[in-house]
Amino acid sequence: MEQYKQEFIEFMVESKVLKFGEFTLKSGRKSPFFMNAGAYVTGDQLHRLGLYYARAIHDNFGLDFDVVFGPAYKGIPLSVVTAMGISELYGKEVRYCSNRKEVKDHGADAGNLLGSDLQDGDRVVMVEDVTTSGKSIDETYPVLKGAADVDIKGLIVSLNRMEVGKGGVVTAQQEVQEKYGFPVASIVSMAEVTEYLYNREVQGGVVIDDAVKTALDAYYQQYGVK
Repeated sequence: MEQYKQEFIEFMVESKVLKFGEFTLKSGRKSPFFMNAGAYVTGDQLHRLGLYYARAIHDNFGLDFDVVFGPAYKGIPLSVVTAMGISELYGKEVRYCSNRKEVKDHGADAGNLLGSDLQDGDRVVMVEDVTTSGKSIDETYPVLKGAADVDIKGLIVSLNRMEVGKGGVVTAQQEVQEKYGFPVASIVSMAEVTEYLYNREVQGGVVIDDAVKTALDAYYQQYGVK
């Protein structure tokens, strides 16, 4: 596993973004882990987050694109810090763009987009925190394609939960990929998280002990891709 992935896993735990216990998801599933990208709140955390996203985009899709797009609301800061990270790490200037939940009907920036306007031919990389059902992509894909004839190069999420999507056969990430035809990748997967954190101390305590590992195995036995 690449060094930056190991660092990112520890970063999620230290930032209290990735937690283990018992959580009820929007889907109603009882999950032994929960990820909340809204817990990245400090300048240093956001700076580092942008660098991790930039590195993952570079490694998965390259740098041949023009715009980073983040769906509202959590995707708004993600798109900003990722554009900054790409500039810092690779010296490439890309624009950021996000959508509004409610269309603004006044002012010079009226419309349903924040940041850069989209133009025909723009090559776009989308950023999200996690894809559980693909619902946000279903909502934002028409916004993107309705704004301009853009070429979506791919979607990067921070964590691949690796559980079946709505169809119950393949993962949510694979469902998005198959439905829309662009690649979907992640900074890390739950398999990588589990492998790295099992019996490893972070900030003085073991994050995934035998009990947590057993709960994770049971969860994926039920909700993982068969």
